[in-house]
Amino acid sequence: MKTAILFKKLLGAMFAVALLAGAQAAAAQDAATVASGKVLFTRLCAACHGADRSDQGRAMLPGTDALRIKYKGQLPALLEQRTDLTPDVIRTFVRRGTWSMPPFRKTEISDAGIDAVSAYIADAARTKR
Repeated sequence: MKTAILFKKLLGAMFAVALLAGAQAAAAQDAATVASGKVLFTRLCAACHGADRSDQGRAMLPGTDALRIKYKGQLPALLEQRTDLTPDVIRTFVRRGTWSMPPFRKTEISDAGIDAVSAYIADAARTKR
């Protein structure tokens, strides 16, 4: 009887360790994805959607300024402050383009790259980078 109880406790402890190891691996993978997304955002998106302010506080980047005008302050113009952008929304805009934003081909940014950019934007908005 005591052996069965001890075995169940040991099995439960092993399961808890496995869950913890899995969570740590997922967190490390998520951190790597966010870091990769930041690199891609800086290289492919920041030129139009970054935080550069260069004319007495007025956004001079085309994407940021266009979003500022479009949303009239009801949504943040900076993508890194947006909490409403899902990976599907970002993928749609990146692949199809919109108004003055050109579409990006899979040879320019992969679906995994878009997912990484989405993860970076979500992380930046959550941590207020």
